[in-house]
Amino acid sequence: MSENRANKGFTLIEILIVIFIIGLLASVVLVGLGSFRQRGRDTRRVADLRSVQNGLELYYSKNGSYPQINNWAGLQSELVNSGIGIENIPNDPDKRAVYEYAGDGQSYVLKAVLEDKNNSVLREDIDSLQFGSVDCGPASEDDRYYCVKF
Repeated sequence: MSENRANKGFTLIEILIVIFIIGLLASVVLVGLGSFRQRGRDTRRVADLRSVQNGLELYYSKNGSYPQINNWAGLQSELVNSGIGIENIPNDPDKRAVYEYAGDGQSYVLKAVLEDKNNSVLREDIDSLQFGSVDCGPASEDDRYYCVKF
């Protein structure tokens, strides 16, 4: 009867094998999640620019022109202080890149740098455009600049 009690535990080798398998599975999952995070941040960037476009249209409806500013901080200040109900405009979720804006009163360009160069929205944006301080970059396979102009 004492022999059965001695054989009920796990050996050190069995425990190490289980820890190795769990570590291997965890690393595979974490590597796979990296691309989901990139796509999530890119989706947010595109949504942020569309939100700013809505704010710019409200501004245009009230003032008859778009803000004549060539930087993001100035745009934020202008929209927040314009009395159209905007409390803030978004900043890039990654904090390493920034959104850009340039406007001449009758048109504007918004720009964000996407992480995934294969993002489908890059096929629908404008390329090879220099507008104010915003450079939308060349039309190439490595283009990560998402630019919209109105």
